Amino acid sequence: MKISYNWLKQFIKINWDAEKTGELLTDLGLEIEGIERYESVKGGLEGIVVGEVLTCEQHPNADRLKITTVNIGDDAPLQIVCGAPNVAAGQKVPVATIGTTLYTAEGEAWKIKKGKIRGEESHGMICAEDELGLGESHDGIMVLDPKIKVGTAAADIFNIENDDVFEIGLTPNRADAMSHYGVARDVKAGLLQQEIAVELITPSVSSFHVDARSLKIDVEVKDKEKCPRYCGVTISGVKVEPSPDWIQHRLKSIGLSPINNIVDITNYVLHELGQPLHAFDAHKISGNKIEVKTCKAGTKFTTLDEVVRELHEDDLMICDAEKPMCIAGVFGGIDSGVTESTTNIFLESAYFDPVSVRKTAKRHGLNTDASFRFERGIDPNITEYALKRAALMITEIAGGEISSDISDAYPNKIEDFQVRLSFDNAKKLIGEEIPRETIKSILTSLDIKVNNVTEAGLGLTVPAYRNDVQREADIIEEILRVYGYNNVGTTEKLNASISNSSRFEDYKVQNVIGNQLASQGFFEIMANSLTSPKYVELSDDLNADHSVHMLNPLSNDLEVMRQSLLFSGLEAVSHNINRKRNDLKLFEFGKTYHQYSEEREENKHLSLFVTGNKTEERWNSVASPSDFFYLKGTVEAILQRLGLNRIKSAPTKSDILSEGMSLSLGKKKLVDFGLVKKSVLKHFGISQNVLFADFNWDNVLDMAQHNKIKFTAIPKYPEVRRDFALLLDNSVNFEDIHTIAKQTEKQLLKNVNLFDVYEGKNLPAGKKSYAVSFTLQDENKTLTDKQIDKIMNKLQSNFESKLGAELR
Repeated sequence: MKISYNWLKQFIKINWDAEKTGELLTDLGLEIEGIERYESVKGGLEGIVVGEVLTCEQHPNADRLKITTVNIGDDAPLQIVCGAPNVAAGQKVPVATIGTTLYTAEGEAWKIKKGKIRGEESHGMICAEDELGLGESHDGIMVLDPKIKVGTAAADIFNIENDDVFEIGLTPNRADAMSHYGVARDVKAGLLQQEIAVELITPSVSSFHVDARSLKIDVEVKDKEKCPRYCGVTISGVKVEPSPDWIQHRLKSIGLSPINNIVDITNYVLHELGQPLHAFDAHKISGNKIEVKTCKAGTKFTTLDEVVRELHEDDLMICDAEKPMCIAGVFGGIDSGVTESTTNIFLESAYFDPVSVRKTAKRHGLNTDASFRFERGIDPNITEYALKRAALMITEIAGGEISSDISDAYPNKIEDFQVRLSFDNAKKLIGEEIPRETIKSILTSLDIKVNNVTEAGLGLTVPAYRNDVQREADIIEEILRVYGYNNVGTTEKLNASISNSSRFEDYKVQNVIGNQLASQGFFEIMANSLTSPKYVELSDDLNADHSVHMLNPLSNDLEVMRQSLLFSGLEAVSHNINRKRNDLKLFEFGKTYHQYSEEREENKHLSLFVTGNKTEERWNSVASPSDFFYLKGTVEAILQRLGLNRIKSAPTKSDILSEGMSLSLGKKKLVDFGLVKKSVLKHFGISQNVLFADFNWDNVLDMAQHNKIKFTAIPKYPEVRRDFALLLDNSVNFEDIHTIAKQTEKQLLKNVNLFDVYEGKNLPAGKKSYAVSFTLQDENKTLTDKQIDKIMNKLQSNFESKLGAELR
């Protein structure tokens, strides 16, 4: 949210520099994220002075150029070559001196330099209004009032607005600070705490009166829950034209583009007081009647952005006797707004239910200045005051007269909040005792009324616009932010106790595995748990009926809770690849969410994503692409780190993987991993292979806690390795070899490893060659050749009889 310092000073007289005021606002809880400099004329006309043209003669080498001498108040006049058709001796003109920086209409800077134009020296530039940013005309140079003194800085004679603009990171609970007036209230409270007495200046509306009751528009609020208060008044005989410069400067400083005087005034009051307003063309209101109600579901309505929208049955609308004209609190309609031909207007000021406005805005994907405020809750008691303020500004600037009484539909007054504050609780939460008079002073400065005082505490009335202050803890927070967090002392002694906790606490195990993956070159990602409902269509394993839907989604792409970590991870992969980061190793700890018939279920997962090369490209090594076995090694390393052995493997049944494995322990599946299908990758615009592993972290954690780690001494006797080159049918896989080998020799066979696969020429059709190593070891003695040969012969015999293998 942007706040203009000049605008803020209209409410509170303060002579601090912007940085010091920004520090005060940050201390008060309105964090200043940055301070920008605003200049109504870029460059502030620095280096531009008033000069007098002494002579003006034809350029000897150019028909369209003149050679002038210009007095700018220095010892000697300047010779300036000028191409303007209207330049003449005796004129007072703006002169850009050598070294002055000017700006193009696009904002590009260029500097005035000494130079020669067609052979004649030129020591400056006589400027047109568009070259100075004072207008759009380029028909000729600006001719100034002859009474202006030569040498006067141009910034002193033109209406230049220089301002500091605060960028405030407004938290959602601070609805009261969504305006310059609201921020000024906080500044006043902060200054009073520093014993600087200031007055909060509010615009007067005492001059408001009805000029003639010539245009009455009836107001009927049919949905009083969604619209607790609605005010309106008509103004006749207005003239729609551009706003005066001072309003345009205020709006431009906070990033708004001026439109016309009527719309600009409603925007001005919105940012001044925090009350959204809307102006309707009164001639377009059928039946001279306003109805605040909902419309039938499916009703078509075209908004100001020319988008045809389909209304929901709960969307609150501002209608006339025949049709909807505006989405209440969100966006106006294209057919009822103010245009250049508008002469009579109906001005609306209302308080709409925050929940209703938020749901409507999210349904239609709209986020406007009005909805931003209504969603968070505005002051219901400022509605009429803001209406009068805007009406007076309109009659003053756009002309016309107030042509009706104010309609104010406010059947059920929104009450202030009653809160009780205990001094003891305040001391406990703050950590030190704040003097009671200081507490009362702070609360009074925040418009919180002290009703009664006892030894135990205070009875308070909190104004309705502070809808975030309804509990004792909220009151204490208000006291503390104004008193100053930095003013709360810290004790010299710190007491702490050590609690007994299992080493298998989830966060501890996550840290262990996270550090292991980071040491292998993985980067951790944290994706949004909200995702697109369309992703379930990419997998038959997922069911749209099991999606957990958000009641008020931020957008259509963030409408449901994710059922898989795969798709949010692929979004990250795609994002990085599109930015030339092709070699990726990512991991994420996160949850999936499912809606079943009777209950909802959350499951914790660990996901791994590997794509591109294993290592960076180097001059002294060949790039090696990541493959299935690299991911398999990473997965097994995680399980081994947690002491999970005796893992059973099987082909994966996941339909998002074109090939892969599932690892289980007992009856619990621990992980699925493999190569993501091309059809899934194509949806994310990914053309390179992506390897994915999905750990069921709940199962992994459970098995790790129940796994008993056994320690054995390191064997004293050597291992022996023997290799077989086996000619096998294509249907045989390594798992078959591994199983037969382990069944053949259970005691001495320690490891079976496949280290080469060959398929190609010189082999019979339907055959392949596996190179398999066997590691043998006796922990009690050294193996003899006779023992080794006996085992290898037995292995060979079983491979030949059970698999039809042949030794090559």
